[in-house]
Amino acid sequence: MADSAQRPLRADARRNRDKILAAAVRVLAEEGLDAHLERIAKEAGVGSATLYRNFPTREALIEAVYRNEVAQLCDAAPGLLAQKPPYEALHDWTRLFLDYVTTKAGMIDALRAIAAKGNSPYGHSRDMVQAAITTLMDACAAAGAIRTDISPADMSAALEGIALTSAKPEQRERAERLLDLILDGLKTRS
Repeated sequence: MADSAQRPLRADARRNRDKILAAAVRVLAEEGLDAHLERIAKEAGVGSATLYRNFPTREALIEAVYRNEVAQLCDAAPGLLAQKPPYEALHDWTRLFLDYVTTKAGMIDALRAIAAKGNSPYGHSRDMVQAAITTLMDACAAAGAIRTDISPADMSAALEGIALTSAKPEQRERAERLLDLILDGLKTRS
């Protein structure tokens, strides 16, 4: 008999979990470590028992939120490439990256508190983001849309720099201008 942790969730349980994660992103971004789990449950439209059944501790919830945000960001790359020309997909993905870092900035104190206890919520997130950037840049290079002398690691470093200096919501315009500058520098020239 399969362990309950390994069984797939019923559709209603999956919806509740997703609603909790979405509400937690909003509440944690606003309130950080001061966020009350009961408020998250209320915002999600579920009872506290449902929240605790899915996430028995605050740390488990915060880590799940972070991992979910990273997965959504990285999973967006192939979808964007399927819908748009590669350069447009890269452009749009960098905006999703800004959304991700803005959310992460709101949760940074909570993530640091988890890391201080010896758990690393970051896991393989850097590798996942690097793989998404590589996929997008490889597609752009194959289409002749970007230079090939800039590596995905260079692009990742540039994105991290923007994240460090312009991750707050009130800095969004500046962050987008910086992204446009970087993306323009990637373009191939005739």
